[in-house]
Amino acid sequence: MVTTYFKNHVFTLTYDDQYQLGIAEATGFLNSEEFREAITMCVRLIQEHKPLRWLANNRKMKAIRQVDQVWFREFAFPALRDSTILRNATVVSEDIFNQMAIEQLVKRGGDLGDMVLMEFESREEAMRWVLQPLDQ
Repeated sequence: MVTTYFKNHVFTLTYDDQYQLGIAEATGFLNSEEFREAITMCVRLIQEHKPLRWLANNRKMKAIRQVDQVWFREFAFPALRDSTILRNATVVSEDIFNQMAIEQLVKRGGDLGDMVLMEFESREEAMRWVLQPLDQ
């Protein structure tokens, strides 16, 4: 069953308990307050539901401010590293500034433990990969 965990005007966070899958989808620009609230809710979902899979659909997401990138590295990366997530699929943004921000976050983020992180051009490709059996 898929449930909506959090939603605002440009961000939706759902959880699919059948596949142990968290899905974060952004469709525009989030200011600092909105970005931090969305990421905090992602971390809370991860801690509560302990998903094995994650899909971040950034296709329509806009730039992430530098100060928010620093905050993300300090707040979210430790939670991701210590999480139960084994497969993390990201749909790359159409926005070049978002692409650069995500690239820097991943590069500077450090060790993500057993998590495998893959990037995709479409939600469909990302979903196919993330739902594969975890032993593949």
